[in-house]
Formats: sequence, structure tokens, C-alpha cells
Amino acid sequence: MGAASGDNLEQLHDMIVRAAETTAVNVRSAKAAVSAVIFGQDRVIEHALITVLSGGHALLVGVPGLAKTKLVDTLGVVLGLDAKRIQFTPDLMPSDILGSEVLEESPGGKRSFRFIPGPVFAQLLMADEINRASPRTQSALLQAMQEQHVTVAGARHDLPKPFHVLATQNPLEQEGTYPLPEAQLDRFLMEIDVDYPDMDAERRILFDTTGAEETKPKPAMTSDDLISAQRLVRRLPVGESVIEAILALVRSARPGSEAAEGRLIAWGPSPRASQALMLAVRARALLDGRYAPSVDDVLALAEPVLKHRMALSFAARADGETVPGVIRRLKARVG
Repeated sequence: MGAASGDNLEQLHDMIVRAAETTAVNVRSAKAAVSAVIFGQDRVIEHALITVLSGGHALLVGVPGLAKTKLVDTLGVVLGLDAKRIQFTPDLMPSDILGSEVLEESPGGKRSFRFIPGPVFAQLLMADEINRASPRTQSALLQAMQEQHVTVAGARHDLPKPFHVLATQNPLEQEGTYPLPEAQLDRFLMEIDVDYPDMDAERRILFDTTGAEETKPKPAMTSDDLISAQRLVRRLPVGESVIEAILALVRSARPGSEAAEGRLIAWGPSPRASQALMLAVRARALLDGRYAPSVDDVLALAEPVLKHRMALSFAARADGETVPGVIRRLKARVG
């Protein structure tokens, strides 16, 4: 009995390794295809792909003009997903996102309601400047993100699979915005900072985007390939040292933790952050052609996974402390 179950485990391991080899080639070619169009944002591309491979949603934070919209369009083409975009404005209503029921009359004079789906019925949705819409409209989208379905007039409508939201937020203009509450920020697997490109990347952008022909993204995967990759990510083995690192890091980022930094933190990450890290480190390993994550993956992804799930106390902010600075010190304790 023991030998038979041992053989089964070995077969399962071989099957996962074979599937991982094929999938790793696919996701690396997807990363190359996105990088051929978006220059100088390798870390942003990697984090966006890790989020999608983990089955999650991402919040992209950066000033206008840093190719956030172009990144989402490109990901849609490269991953073979149906992509849509919503520009959030203060007058946007929940029905503008979810869809609405219209009353129709048939030729026989019979009246009935028909549901017209809104733009949320996409596989990859860009929510542009999400903090410009009212809390009511924000929560309509965030409910869809969490539950993968919408309810209109009492009827449930399932969203397509896969379903991912990449929302953007401008860090500068805060006038006329409604900051996302903590519970809603927690819906995002990662917060990805989009910075200015370096000189060489900006030079490439100038030549590529102002010439006669602009580089167009090329498909590298299908939505079915992506769903298979997401399933595989959940099956990749995680070593005990990696699990310990995730638990130590997330638990030390809470107020009152044994870490010296615990006194600086007003509120910290819930177990959802541990789940997010557990998936993200596997996806990062796969993207890198490895079949098991390491502690280095945990340290590399700690900031984008934890930063929007923490806040510092008033005294800590008055002393000039920052969330990224605290996370760096917590990482040093783990690493």
C-alpha cells in the first residue's frame, strides 16, 4: 500500500513538473510579448502578470502618462482576454458598470425585462481612476471582484472566467476623489507603484511611439492557457521555510506584534494578505522558470502585497516613519 501511494505521489510530481515546464514557457513568452510594447516597466509588468497568474486584482498607482492604460490593453491582447475599460467619474452610477434591465415589448404585445450587461462583463477590466467615483459605485465593482458575480433586480449574473480588475489611481490629485476604504483596498492582491522610466527606456518610447509604425502587441496565450496556469500555480509545492517566512512577515506587520515595529502600526494585514503572498510567490517562481518558491520570493513581493493593507499610527507618522520603510525593516528580520 505504501509503495503504491509513493508511486502515485511520484507520478503526480512528474505530472506537475511537466505541466509547469510547458506553462513556464507560455508565461515567459507572454512577459516578453508585453515587454516588447511597454518599455522600462519590467517590475510593473512582472507584478501585473503575477497578480493575474494568482487569480487576483491589482491597483496601479502612478501619475498620468506612464502607460498604465496601455499595459492593460497589451495584457488583454497577449493573454487572449476580452478587455474593457471604464473611466471612473463622480457621476458614474453602479448600473453604468454592472448593467441594467430594460423593458421590451414583443411583436405580440407582451412586455418583459431584458438584462443588458455592463462593461464589468469582461475578462480583464481596467477601472481607470477608481477613486474618482462615489463610494456606492466603487463598492458595486468591488463586490463583483470579490464574488465573481453581480446581482441586478434580484437576479444573479455570473461574470466570465477568468475575471481580473486592474484599477488605476493617480497619487497626486486628491481633490474631488473618494479614497478607497481599507476593506476595499484589501480586495486587491497587490498595489503596484508605476514610476517614471529611465533615460534609455524613455528614448525607446520616443522612437517607437512617434514613428510611422508603432509596435503592436502579439498574442502569446489564450484564456484557457491562463486558466490552466492559474490552476497549476495553486498546485506548486511550497516548502516549510517559505510558509514560515510568510507567517512571520505578515504577523509581524500587525499592531502589538513582538517586533519592535509593532508599536508603529495602527492596523495591519489580515490572513487574506498571507493567502495573497502564498499565491504570489508561487506565480513569481513559475514566471522565473522555477517549480517551487523561495524565501527570496517572499521578500521580493512583501511590499506590493502588504503596503496597502497597513497604516501607521499618528505618532509614527509624526516621527517621519513610512509604510515601505517599516516593511523593509520587517523584511530584514525575516531575511
